[in-house]
Amino acid sequence: MTLKIITLITVLLVTQIGFSQIKVYDKPKSNKTIQSVQWEVNDLIYHTRKSIEKPFSKKVFAIVKSEKEEQKVPLFYNGNNEWVFRYSSSITGKKTFAITSEIKELNGKKGEFNFTENKKKERHGGIVKNKDDLRHFYYEDGTHYFNLAFECDWLFALDYGNKDISKTEHLLGLINENKFNQIVMNVYAYDPDLDWVKDDRLKENPQHNYGAREDIFPFLGSNSKPDYSSLNVNFFKHFDKVIAEMHNKEIVSHLMIYVWNKRVAWPKAGSEADNMYYDHVIQRYQAFPNIIWDVSKEAASSIAIAQNKNIVEHLEERIVRTRKLDAFNRLLSVHDYGFCKTHKEDVDFISTQDWKLTIHQSMLKAYNQFPDKPVFNIEHGGYEESPYNVFPGGYSNAEMCLKRNYLCLFAGTYTTYYWQGTSWNAIIHNPFEQPDNFIKPHFEYFKYMRKLMDKVGYENFEPVTKYNVRSYNLTDYKNGTIMLYIPKEVHFDDVERQLKAEFYYKDATKQWFNTLTGEFTKEEKLVFKHKYGFWDYRPWRNKADAILIISNLKKI
Repeated sequence: MTLKIITLITVLLVTQIGFSQIKVYDKPKSNKTIQSVQWEVNDLIYHTRKSIEKPFSKKVFAIVKSEKEEQKVPLFYNGNNEWVFRYSSSITGKKTFAITSEIKELNGKKGEFNFTENKKKERHGGIVKNKDDLRHFYYEDGTHYFNLAFECDWLFALDYGNKDISKTEHLLGLINENKFNQIVMNVYAYDPDLDWVKDDRLKENPQHNYGAREDIFPFLGSNSKPDYSSLNVNFFKHFDKVIAEMHNKEIVSHLMIYVWNKRVAWPKAGSEADNMYYDHVIQRYQAFPNIIWDVSKEAASSIAIAQNKNIVEHLEERIVRTRKLDAFNRLLSVHDYGFCKTHKEDVDFISTQDWKLTIHQSMLKAYNQFPDKPVFNIEHGGYEESPYNVFPGGYSNAEMCLKRNYLCLFAGTYTTYYWQGTSWNAIIHNPFEQPDNFIKPHFEYFKYMRKLMDKVGYENFEPVTKYNVRSYNLTDYKNGTIMLYIPKEVHFDDVERQLKAEFYYKDATKQWFNTLTGEFTKEEKLVFKHKYGFWDYRPWRNKADAILIISNLKKI
């Protein structure tokens, strides 16, 4: 057995080295135990002497057994007569495996793993459902997963054709540093719709335009001249590096397998070529703990229906297909609220796209309608401005975009950030290294958001609406904390009504949080100085939306 490690190395400030890796075992021996770590990804490569006709359609599985579980994990074809058994484990201890296949050279291959405990502090495993808290996302180790997403549809294209992925690493580093822990992304997209804004400044900076590239395509040929007879293995080998680097930085891939409104020349839905592509994605990426499946972006839109009149049936079949192939049971959704509403038993969480000005009410309605599932607003119409006017949507002012994210959170739901300089075909991977006349993004706003929500324990809060008329309320009854999100134009709001009705508060404290700077005021005893309460002093009035945190409450 030959052990190789695929490494993607970036030198930072000369002395620091950041890397990601998939442990690769070429021609593994059945009598040698493979040593691995919990949630580490391993590739075991097997070879056939002869070429196999239609290799992507062959059934090759590894039956993995331990004292606690048994899995039927599909292998995938990787070109050059190579078959890859990609595997990771959420549990420690020994596991055995045996390959079963219609290909004689592969059938009967055996081996053994020994998985030791994960020691990486930031690594908590895959994203799962929690039977004791159905509204929120959790990691496999039981830690709450505060789903804070960042849209970057064309991430697959950023370093395509290069030996390394230095641009990708740089952008992922920024995303990680600013505490985003998920990227909403496509496996493949071609170009924005023809009626989107075409910014002349992007033409002046073609290095930032990754749309309409004919050298990138998951099948043979190109998007303009597709050849559906086989898959482009090099496309997926590059994509492996991207997903592996995301795993290294503990960023979840919210992977949208199709997209119907980005001018992709997809094969006919349900055709042999379509199945080949779809199955390969599931086979190839299910072992990564940082995967969430999304069958399609804007899955049942008018554009999707125009391309496939039976789109709903197709989505239903893809869900069944995914569940059958995915031995790791990764979470699954569909980027279409109407589909999720009518197929709530088929999806693990509710995805919604909502641009309404009254977004808090809309998200509250969804929160109340689905008490047994997390609700995730993937697209709220807030697309922060960038040097390129790619798609301004409904809102592009940075503070307004931030506000819409907070309004989703204060409705008990999760949310996504968009910057027009990274969300679609325009990707500025190093925005803070651009000229002064380039508009810079406010990633830091979300670092502050994450800092707050991690500090207070977002998963313990629920939206409360009956007491406050000028603010938005989240209350943690278990630990005795109230948070009020107060827009900068609002003087204050009456919090005494809720305190008097629900809590003993003689020992309560208060503290303010600035949503634009991340600043906390000093925690001090809660005192209502004005007889009406709601005219008491608040910091940053007319300067920044603020959050009042009242702690040390005891339920009556």
